[in-house]
Amino acid sequence: MTVSLPSAPEGEDRMTSFTPVQAAAMRRALRVAASPDAPPGPNPRVGCVILSADGDVLAEGHHRGAGTAHAEVDALANLAAAGASAQGATAVVTLEPCNHQGRTGPCVQALLAAGVAEVIYAQDDPTEQAGGGAATLEAAGVRVRCGLCAQDAACLNRPWLLAVTRGRPMVTWKLAATLDGRIAAADGTSQWITPVAARRDAHRLRRQCDAIMVGTGTALADDPALTVRDETGEPAPAHLQPLRVVVGSRRLPPTSRVLADDHHLLLPDHDPRAVLAVLAEREIRHVLLEGGPTLATAFLRAGLVDEVVAYTAPALLGAGPAALADFGATTITDALRLRNSRVEVLGSGDELAVRVSGDLGADDIRPDAPAVLRPRHRAQRPDPRDRTRPPAHRHIEERH
Repeated sequence: MTVSLPSAPEGEDRMTSFTPVQAAAMRRALRVAASPDAPPGPNPRVGCVILSADGDVLAEGHHRGAGTAHAEVDALANLAAAGASAQGATAVVTLEPCNHQGRTGPCVQALLAAGVAEVIYAQDDPTEQAGGGAATLEAAGVRVRCGLCAQDAACLNRPWLLAVTRGRPMVTWKLAATLDGRIAAADGTSQWITPVAARRDAHRLRRQCDAIMVGTGTALADDPALTVRDETGEPAPAHLQPLRVVVGSRRLPPTSRVLADDHHLLLPDHDPRAVLAVLAEREIRHVLLEGGPTLATAFLRAGLVDEVVAYTAPALLGAGPAALADFGATTITDALRLRNSRVEVLGSGDELAVRVSGDLGADDIRPDAPAVLRPRHRAQRPDPRDRTRPPAHRHIEERH
């Protein structure tokens, strides 16, 4: 996944002002930010490494989800637990330190209280309520520099960046199909089109998302659990499970696995924009679209699919439902072509599958773009991929 960044001024390398030690510290901060113990959620992934004046690593920390200590505070706490001081130290952080009181206190004040002399961060915080930390630090006499490993930090937080700049969750469409594009046989059977290696990879993809979405057709036909499971088939802990979202007006039987607990949402409205508006209100940042052709086509027609992940098995069916319905492409020039495509072979021999992924949208998302804080009350720029008419206002009901 990639995010466009502002180009450095002509003749200037954004990395030249940083030392190899600082660059290594930022790469370490990015690794700890991506720690698997941080569940998906409304907040960005952030890591922090504290360096001494001599460049030695004193401590590190990362954010573990909404309501927990931010990365800077976590690193400072680890430093204090080791009996060391941050006086005169450098904090290397993957995101501009926050400057507001939310579920936790402002990181800027924690850094100032600790006596940090310099802060190096990868990218600006585009949100109005949390941004401005750099200016506050500089006003207090702390040296502040930005831009180290900015592209890597933007990639790490692409769903969050898209959500706060566009006012809606990022949408990844995941499909599993045969070589001839069939997602099930003519009799409706589909388990399993792709081999074990592909299914394991799909669970890793689920783990990165806040919500998994299907339509009522898929829920009724397949009775999916829509859970994250490990390689042994055991469910991940409850706090790591995405919200299960079912779109459509058909009733599900109470025995449906998607209704197994309260961590689900039923949305009778089929309008993709209305659905994403509800999820945005719930602070969902990344949606994995796993529905059949009806739901996938609706989101593609609306220009609301940002990423595609396709698992292709070396098999042919010749009949059965296709992955997509008509989304408005009448000639080859209308084809939606992936950007930044990646291809990976999963498994081997008869248990082989090919994973193709790439981007469809969000090419204009930039880490320095202003945030959309109240998407319901802000006009959204039309997406050039939108092949639908503007929808009439619809009321969405939620059922639990």
